[in-house]
Amino acid sequence: MPVINSLAEAADEITQWRRDFHRNPELLYEVPRTAKVVADRLRAFGCDEVVEGIGRSGVVGIIRGRGDGDRGIGLRADMDALPIEEESGKPWRSETPGKMHACGHDGHMAMLLGAARYLAETRNFAGRAVIVFQPAEEGGAGARAMIEDGLMERFAISEIYGLHNMPGIPVGQFGIRPGPLMAATDNFVIQIEGKGSHAAKPHAGVDPVLVGSQIVNALQSVASRNVDPLKSAVVSVTTFHAGDTFNVIPQRGTLKGTVRTLDPAIRDLVERRMNELVPTIGQAFGARARLDYQRHYPVTVNHQEQTHKAAAVAREIVGEGAVTEETPPLMAGEDFSYMLEARPGAFIFLGNGDSAGLHHPAYDFNDSAAPYGASYLARLVETAMPA
Repeated sequence: MPVINSLAEAADEITQWRRDFHRNPELLYEVPRTAKVVADRLRAFGCDEVVEGIGRSGVVGIIRGRGDGDRGIGLRADMDALPIEEESGKPWRSETPGKMHACGHDGHMAMLLGAARYLAETRNFAGRAVIVFQPAEEGGAGARAMIEDGLMERFAISEIYGLHNMPGIPVGQFGIRPGPLMAATDNFVIQIEGKGSHAAKPHAGVDPVLVGSQIVNALQSVASRNVDPLKSAVVSVTTFHAGDTFNVIPQRGTLKGTVRTLDPAIRDLVERRMNELVPTIGQAFGARARLDYQRHYPVTVNHQEQTHKAAAVAREIVGEGAVTEETPPLMAGEDFSYMLEARPGAFIFLGNGDSAGLHHPAYDFNDSAAPYGASYLARLVETAMPA
């Protein structure tokens, strides 16, 4: 079965929804306009139930199928934008300075709305389609907030699926893999307390710049000399601040950065080695160095059975040669990981074509991808719960 005819015919309308979201971006949990538009549309489509305020500002719609069945298949889209000044130059560019949909969540919402309307009109499935619009994916752990607010139990979700557009993959193609697909995302802050002095008398002080430099070098050895070469780990120091002028050795310095891993054991290893290295190096140079290691999103791990189901549905939409189940994992993070820890499911990449990269100020969702994504989401429900 190719792209669903009614969704292909609705492409212009889905594009209008998407561009409206794009013009009006909102951040993290503060998405009142976005959530209201979503909830109003779900009600207008004839959803049997629409619940707002799940996980602070999430929206859930319930569509009951024609046939008997108590299973619930969850479909999730993210609602929040990013604090980026848009440079796309498009007529539908953001109307809010300093905010833009630079990751395609506007497209994700529009596709899920298209799928929801189709499912509400046809109801050619047994069970319940649970339509989930989530806030705060961009660093706010909105998925976890919705889960903690009872998302899975309250709406009896058996399996859950999500998708993300991906620049570089041609429009009309999908990529997925079982197991780890996206990385755990951890941050760290290292505070170095040295001893300030005149720059002409370095022997009278303890230089936090020197100490921090040694720590940066040592942290690179964690991935290169402690992690199995067949595994993956990224340790990146991204800020280094110490002092404010030419002739003063500062009293203290601060390093910040991120760690990305695809394996919980490697995640533990990197954190342990950093906790061993940082204070030891500081002490060796006569300073005090303290590591604050902050765990954030876990690894996004696709369940094998659901991955194969998702790939089969995608092949129905775009054909055998346009779907790969061996797409390389990414070291970027995704809070759909929390949902995949709570229930079986799968996360898939949808081609966005030759666009600017995600989180780039010139990025824009490719509207020609929407009928493929909306059809995929709708067919997941019909395939997983046949009437």
